[in-house]
Amino acid sequence: MSTNDRNKLNRLEELKGKLFSKSYQTKIEHRDSFSHLNRKEVLDSWKTKEKTGPDATEKFFMKTSLFKKFFIFSISFFVLTLGYAAYVFFAGSNTVSNDNIEISIIGNNFTAGGEELPLIIGITNKNSSPLDLVDLVVEYPKGSASDLSLDTERFRESLGTIPAGAVRNENLKLTLFGEQGSVRPIKITLEYRVSGSNAIFVKEKLYEVNINSTPINLTVDAPATISPNQDIILKIKASLNATTPAPKILVRLDYPVGFSFIKSTPAPSFGNNVWNLGDLAPGGENEIIVLGKMVDVFDGEEKTFTVSSGSQSATDKSIIGVVFNSVKNTLIVKKPFIEANLYINGVSEREYATDAKTSINAEIRFVNNSDTKINDMEVRAKISGNAFNRKTIIAQGGFYDSSKDTITWNRSSQNQLREVDPGESGSVTFFFSPLSLFSAAGGILTNPSINIEVDVSGKQSVEGFSTSELQNSSSATVRIISDVGFSSKALYYSGPFTNTGSIPPQVEKPTTYTVVWSLSNTSNSISKVRVNSTIPPWMTFMGTISPADEDLTYNSSTREIVWNADRVSRGAGINGVARSVAFQLAFKPSVSQIGTSPTIINDAILTGHDDFANVDVRVNKAGLSTKLDSDEAFPQNGGVVVP
Repeated sequence: MSTNDRNKLNRLEELKGKLFSKSYQTKIEHRDSFSHLNRKEVLDSWKTKEKTGPDATEKFFMKTSLFKKFFIFSISFFVLTLGYAAYVFFAGSNTVSNDNIEISIIGNNFTAGGEELPLIIGITNKNSSPLDLVDLVVEYPKGSASDLSLDTERFRESLGTIPAGAVRNENLKLTLFGEQGSVRPIKITLEYRVSGSNAIFVKEKLYEVNINSTPINLTVDAPATISPNQDIILKIKASLNATTPAPKILVRLDYPVGFSFIKSTPAPSFGNNVWNLGDLAPGGENEIIVLGKMVDVFDGEEKTFTVSSGSQSATDKSIIGVVFNSVKNTLIVKKPFIEANLYINGVSEREYATDAKTSINAEIRFVNNSDTKINDMEVRAKISGNAFNRKTIIAQGGFYDSSKDTITWNRSSQNQLREVDPGESGSVTFFFSPLSLFSAAGGILTNPSINIEVDVSGKQSVEGFSTSELQNSSSATVRIISDVGFSSKALYYSGPFTNTGSIPPQVEKPTTYTVVWSLSNTSNSISKVRVNSTIPPWMTFMGTISPADEDLTYNSSTREIVWNADRVSRGAGINGVARSVAFQLAFKPSVSQIGTSPTIINDAILTGHDDFANVDVRVNKAGLSTKLDSDEAFPQNGGVVVP
């Protein structure tokens, strides 16, 4: 062995000794120049170091690791569960999908209104499970109303169970109504359940049918424009467009705001806008002519009339049960080129009411609404009616033709009518008095009234064009209020009761009196008649009434006496029996009343309603005292209280 070999061996042995020595410490350096400065204890044997527990870092990583594992497990379980549920729902034995249910409708998309429409509803179940408790629901508009939610027919038919893969066909017959060209929707709904579930599933389909004709044709003939306060005529024609008769047909006309009904031919069957045409024969035509007036309307307004026809309701004969057809007619309100308005005693109303004792002052006001001058204007007023007193007519600046009951004003009598410039206005007037409502020769006038019809015309020349005639009209009806008579009198020696006590009345001794209220009437029936009065504190209501069946009451708290006479017929007290009631009062004078004639009943007031003139009536009567002027046997000084 050479010297070098021995040196190498000695150094190895030396290094080995240091390596396994207990007292040997060294600094370990890495070749990459990074050093571990933190020294850790190295065990000197294979003994395990006693652990007091993991540090905070070790605990955190241990907990985080467990949480991740639990979270990953939960997510995996949820995904598996959801997948299984989806599989059971879409591929399991009880799986039912709406997409696998087909509703087919076989039928005509066009039909005549009022005729039966046959339809075949086909239901195909392409699911692998049956459909249980299946109901077929059909909804469609019953009438022709444009708002389908107002009038809907609905019926339900139970189909039971439709097996998987089965086809079910149902035959339907429907009757639809509507205007020609309108579309009527039919909604088909399938309601069903599936095995193992109480939920109700729904499948819907919409089917639309076009109405190519209507069972009843309606036409309205009316002007396109109308002037304010002018009469308007509407002609309504209804004809049956079917091969079989239609029973109990009604026609209803709904008026716009501002329309005042005057009359119709034939007269309405219910109210002023419903006509019963009865049974219509195929091809038959019925015409209704309505006369009215547009009042309280303004230039440029649109007014729409709606005509409806259909079968009569089984529960209310005045309404349409099923509407077969309806049409609308719209007109525009326009100012006339030449305008005439009639005023009665300063009031411009179509209907005016006054009593027979009041004279009538009529004024016709005209105005040129055009942009050009109007020449040779003429104004005419025709007067008629059973209450018109022809002998009292006074036409200022006009000529009254008694053979025609017409007053005429023209350029020869009124210079203002020669030329009327654009926007210029003027007026003419006349006066007359009504006839008396009762005369020995003529008796009682029934429904007394006076009609005034006004026409105004003129000529308008426009450069380059021929002269055109302009015309307008106005009218009013004057209704005469019935002359209601009301008398109130106090009696002692006469009347239905026997009165007691001294005449003249003595202090602190009672004396009874009979009060009689009587009613009379001339031309018109008076309804809602009521008479009321009160008695002073020194008077006593005895409670005796004649006739006993009259509705007369006394309120002791207010000391008010009220007679509800209700209705006083035409001619009562004139050519018929007067309406009257009597009651008894007692008077016990006080010393303070010596030498006076005290009041036994205060002022009485009659109120009622004239049914023809359509106005309320009122009559006042003064109170009565112990001085009985109505009792013929009563002494001159019998009403003064004595000691």
